[in-house]
Amino acid sequence: MRLLLDTHIALWALTDSPHLPARARALIADPANEVFHSAASVWEIAIKHALARRDMPLSGDEAVRLFTEAGYVEVPVTARHAATTESLPPHHADLFDRLLVAQALVEPMHLITHDRQLMKYGHPVMYV
Repeated sequence: MRLLLDTHIALWALTDSPHLPARARALIADPANEVFHSAASVWEIAIKHALARRDMPLSGDEAVRLFTEAGYVEVPVTARHAATTESLPPHHADLFDRLLVAQALVEPMHLITHDRQLMKYGHPVMYV
């Protein structure tokens, strides 16, 4: 299965946080799954880290290094991804999350999240 990690799941996985749900941990660890991270998540991490938010323990550079070390495959943001956000219902106001949903639809892959609001998009979102 092709898994795209939402930003919180990715951060929790990179930092081995106890907040990472057991199901997400198992999916990420399963060698049958291919794990992806989005350039949009790195952008979100970098912005929030620069704003000195307490919930952002990593810088963008640290996140890139850890994603690489973990073996996660980067999904760049493309014009097709951006254009796909236009057709998404307005279930979620967070622009980064909407872009992740669009990327999961276009690529295709499953977006792994712990954000119940994203479940309103249905497939390709997988709540863990």
